Amino acid sequence: MERSNHSVTEFILLGFSRDPVMQLVLFVVFLVGYSLTVMGNTTLIVLIFNDSRLHTPMYFFIGNLSFLDLWYSSVYTPKILVTCIAEDKSISFAGCLAQFLFSAGLAYSECYLLAAMAYDRYAAIAKPLLYAQVMSKRLCLYLIIYSYTGGFVDAIILTSNTFTLDFCGDNVIDDFFCDVPPLVKLACDVTESYQQVLYFLLASNVITPTVLILASYLFIIAAILRIRSTQGRLKAFSTCSSHLISVTLYFGSFLYIYSRPSSSYSLERDKIISTFYTVLFPMLNPMIYSLRNKDVKEALKKLLKLT
Repeated sequence: MERSNHSVTEFILLGFSRDPVMQLVLFVVFLVGYSLTVMGNTTLIVLIFNDSRLHTPMYFFIGNLSFLDLWYSSVYTPKILVTCIAEDKSISFAGCLAQFLFSAGLAYSECYLLAAMAYDRYAAIAKPLLYAQVMSKRLCLYLIIYSYTGGFVDAIILTSNTFTLDFCGDNVIDDFFCDVPPLVKLACDVTESYQQVLYFLLASNVITPTVLILASYLFIIAAILRIRSTQGRLKAFSTCSSHLISVTLYFGSFLYIYSRPSSSYSLERDKIISTFYTVLFPMLNPMIYSLRNKDVKEALKKLLKLT
């Protein structure tokens, strides 16, 4: 990967605020959030791995979602914490590139994974008697492999195109991490071909999974409406409500930031939105999938008794 501007050897991350008191407050907030993220996702992974009752396709996907959230948050948050309290707010060109590559790969993989989870919920509700045959171990494994492979291949395409832009010698990123909007703001030659790459990746990694998820839920709704009892309908809907919440929060913030042309970027506003899917969403996911889940609660009680 060749760099078009050899004068840029590092970037400066401005973060949220230059006020020392506010930086300390943000450090505490991000530290607490990251601690909860690591604890919540690690606990969920351990529960799914240890409890045989959770060895089902649904929990297999949830465990992988927790794995992605754990590493996705770890790509960003440690550097954010350092930026909040350190005088040196720089990140090397290679460090920025690595952060960009892994964050994009993990984010895109999560988009595909959420689409796979939607199909899993469709199979569970529409074909309950054939669920084990439809969602076989081989299919689940293939869906996971495709999610990771597709996500990281597209991330390599995005990274190679972004980091060959000419940054005009300016290296101050008005954000707390290396992302598309702030880097595009620094570039002086955002070509039409680069915009086409962004739209292609948006279509393949966000819009396509969104369409697949919407199609799955249309079939899910049709299946639920065929259930005669009200209690049966509510029970069927409750099995996919957690996934629906995750999809709405994750894809909503993604589409808001990346579906607009570069001329309409507002970095101050986008910093708040991007904080949601980089820091808050990985922390909320374990709560979304465990607080209303009886099996997870029982597995946690069993684990606590053993310890």
